[in-house]
Amino acid sequence: MSDFDAGDSGHDVDYGHFESGQEHDGLDQLHQAHGSEADYNSQFGQYEQDHHAAESTDFSQGHHVEYDQAPAQHFESDDYTNYSHDASVDDHVFAAEGSENSHQAEFGELDALQQRFDATFAEGTEFHGGDAGLGVASN
Repeated sequence: MSDFDAGDSGHDVDYGHFESGQEHDGLDQLHQAHGSEADYNSQFGQYEQDHHAAESTDFSQGHHVEYDQAPAQHFESDDYTNYSHDASVDDHVFAAEGSENSHQAEFGELDALQQRFDATFAEGTEFHGGDAGLGVASN
């Protein structure tokens, strides 16, 4: 409400002002984070060696002499050598090395902020010209 009356002579002045209201403010803030990770590492080595050897040796030697003469003479000679050798060798080497790693992580984060701001106000002034001066408006 506003009223201004200057009158005829300029000595009579009426002025009024009144204001009231309400304020409502709010703050909502939400922060959410989620993550996961997974790692896997595998390392494996294998070494294998085989060795096989076989040997076989056979050796034979002979000598035979036979001699006959007419008036009943008989001569005979035998020399004989026999050699046999068998050998076998087996070697086996095996080596294994392994490594395995696994890692898994998950995380979640939630931050929430909520704030309410409520305010009310009332303000008023009145002014009357002349000797009345300044006073508070009443409503």
